[in-house]
Amino acid sequence: MATIFHSSLPASLHAQTRIPLSRNVRIFNCVSLDQTTSASSTTSSSAATDSLRVVFAAGGTGGHIYPALAIADALKSLNPKTQFLFVGTPKSMEAKAVPFSGYPFTAVPAAPLVRPLFSPNNFFILPFVITKSTFKSYKILQEFNPHIVIGTGGFVSFSTCLAAALKGVKLVIQEQNSVPGIANFLLSLFADKIFVAFDSTVKSFLRRSKCVVCGNPVRLSLMKQESKTVARQHFFPNVAAKEGLEDVKVVLVLGGSLGAQTINFALLNSCYQMLNECEDLFIIWQTGVEAFSEMESLARNHPRVVLTPFLPALDLAYAAADLVVSRAGAMTCSEVLATGKPCILIPSPNAAEGHQFKNASLMANLAGSRVIMEDELGSTSLRNAIEEMLDNETLMAEMSERALRAAKPNASAEIAQHIISLVNLSTTKNDPAKALNVPAIALGAFLAALYPVAYLPQLFSGLKSQVSAQNMMHPQLFQKLMSNKFCERDMVQKVGLLFQCLAHWSTIL
Repeated sequence: MATIFHSSLPASLHAQTRIPLSRNVRIFNCVSLDQTTSASSTTSSSAATDSLRVVFAAGGTGGHIYPALAIADALKSLNPKTQFLFVGTPKSMEAKAVPFSGYPFTAVPAAPLVRPLFSPNNFFILPFVITKSTFKSYKILQEFNPHIVIGTGGFVSFSTCLAAALKGVKLVIQEQNSVPGIANFLLSLFADKIFVAFDSTVKSFLRRSKCVVCGNPVRLSLMKQESKTVARQHFFPNVAAKEGLEDVKVVLVLGGSLGAQTINFALLNSCYQMLNECEDLFIIWQTGVEAFSEMESLARNHPRVVLTPFLPALDLAYAAADLVVSRAGAMTCSEVLATGKPCILIPSPNAAEGHQFKNASLMANLAGSRVIMEDELGSTSLRNAIEEMLDNETLMAEMSERALRAAKPNASAEIAQHIISLVNLSTTKNDPAKALNVPAIALGAFLAALYPVAYLPQLFSGLKSQVSAQNMMHPQLFQKLMSNKFCERDMVQKVGLLFQCLAHWSTIL
C-alpha cells in the first residue's frame, strides 16, 4: 500500500486516504485544478483587461488606415490604459496619419501584389519582400508582446498578421469591402475573428463561423455632426459673413486619399459652368495628395470653391454637404451611409478584385446611390447628374433616409467589445509553440526556407566576422534549444522556436 497526498484534500483526510498501487504505476505530484486554474484564469483575464496591448496592421490608403484608427479610438474609450502600436510602411500615408492621430507607429518593408496576378514580380520579388517583412514583424511582436493583432488591410498587413499567427498571438481581421481581397482571404484561415461590413460578405470566406457582421468602423467625429451652418462657415468664412449659407447647395467631391484623375478633370471642365449658372452652388473639392499640384495650377480661384489635397476635417465636410460625389471605396460608402448623404459614385476600374464596382452596386441597392461608370464619365455626364439630383429634393430626402436605415453607426464600439472579450477568453500566455494551425505552419516553413535567400545581399556585404552558432541567437533561446531537447519537440514547437532564432539573427546582419 502507498499513500498519495493530494493538495485538494483536507489535511485531516491525508492519513486516511490509501490507494492500492501496482509496481508499474508512476506517481506524480498533484495540484488542485479547481483552485489554481480558477485563480490563474482570473488573474490573467484581469491583467489582460488592465494592461491591454494591441498591434494594428494597416496601410496603403485611407480606406485601410481610418478603420484601424476608429477601432483604436473605441478601444481607448473602453479601456484608457490600452497600449497601441501601429505597423505600416515607411514614407507612406499611414506614417503621417497615425502619429497625427496620437498613436505610436513603426515601419516594416512591404510590397504590393502586382496585377496581373501571374506577373514576374509576384514570383521573383514579392516572396522575398514578404519574408523579410514577416521576420521583422515577428521581432516587433516579440518586443511589444501584444495580446492581440488587428489587421484592417493594405499589403503591409499580410506579413504582420502572418507573423502573429506564427507566434500564436490572437489575430482578428476587418474586411471593409463587399468581397475580400486575396490577402484577407488567406489571413482568414489563421484569424480568430473576421469582422465584415455586409451580410453578403460572409459567403466569400471559407471559415464562415468566424465571421461577425458589424459594419465598417467610422470615426467618432463623423457620428457627432456639427450643424450645416457651422460646418459651412468653416469652409466659406468670407461668404458666410456677407450672405449667409443656410439656403445654398454644397457638393462635396472626394477623389480618394491619393486622388482620382478622371473625376478631377471631369469636374475641372464642368464646375465653373455650373457655378456661373447656379449662384447658390458651393463646391468642396478634395483632389487627393498626388493630384493637387496639377489641379491647383489648372483651376482658377473662385470664392465658392475650396480646393484641397486632403480633408483633415472630413466630419465638417460631410456636415456641410448636400450631395457627395466620390469613388466607391468601402470606407467612403460607410461614411456616406453613416452621415445619411445622397451620393454619386464613380467606381475605380483599377481597384483590386473589382471591389469598387461591387461596393457601388451594393450602395445602389441599399441607399439608391447614383452610379456612373468610368467609361461613361465626362464633364457633361457629371454636370447633368449633379444638377438632376440637386433639383430633386424629394429624391435627395429619400436617398438620405435609406442611407441612414442601412448604416451601422455602432460598428467601432461593437468590434472593440468583441476584441476585449476575445482577449479575456485567452488565459494562457502567448507562446510561439501554441495556437498555431496547419496553414500557418506550412507557410512559415516556406518563409523560413526563403529567409537566407532574402538576406543574401547582407550576407555578402554586411556579415559581422566571427559569428558563432551560439551568438547568432539570443543566449536564452540557445539555452532553450539545447536544454529542452529540440529534436524531440513536435513540429509546432520547432517552428515557433526557429522563428524566434531567425528573428534574432536578422538583427546582427
